[in-house]
Amino acid sequence: MSNEIIWILFALVNFSLLLLFYRLFGKMGLFVWIGMATVIANIQVLKTVELLGLTATLGNIMYGTAFLATDILNEKYGKKEAKKAVWLGFTTLITMTLVMQGALQFEPGADDIAQGALEGIFGLIPQVAAGSLAAYIISQYSDVWIYDKLRKLFPTNKHLWIRNNGSTAISQLLDTAVFCTIAFYGQFPLSIWIEIFITTYIIKFVVALMDTPFMYIAKSMHNNKETKSDSY
Repeated sequence: MSNEIIWILFALVNFSLLLLFYRLFGKMGLFVWIGMATVIANIQVLKTVELLGLTATLGNIMYGTAFLATDILNEKYGKKEAKKAVWLGFTTLITMTLVMQGALQFEPGADDIAQGALEGIFGLIPQVAAGSLAAYIISQYSDVWIYDKLRKLFPTNKHLWIRNNGSTAISQLLDTAVFCTIAFYGQFPLSIWIEIFITTYIIKFVVALMDTPFMYIAKSMHNNKETKSDSY
């Protein structure tokens, strides 16, 4: 099965799982998903793959689901809850980075088989995490702010796609610029870095378009565990 087919299926599964979290656990499920997605995306991003003949990093789909979750919170519960979720993802990533750097300092046992793999993954995390932290806080706060502004300009349900796609497209451009510069500039030849930058943003933009029907589904969903005072 080609990477392109796997990518499409992977995106559909990720967005469906996000909706499942929301359906089962309501607003709290979105908070949990954002924390989890932030950590997983920053592990996946260490792997590069070829999509349509171009070099790209993984993690863009999972990261895109965090933006969708933030937009759902903004749409249904207000800007304050969306900002709270942004900080949850931010502190989750910091915690993961610090804890795993500490774990790597332990001398492995004679029969240990995991140290090398963990060093290969989490030993690279500090630079990637620095780029991700900066990109995350800038882009997510921009997303919350832009979404709120677009909601005032286009308040009806038929314009939900404008609020969702518009805020995500702009904020993801900021995210890509900040992250690729800090995490990857100098790590690859310039031509590969430019290719990663372009393909990363294109993929993020496609992910933003793909999440649109899931945003409409989430908008129509009601969770009986939440009281009216929980809603926006």
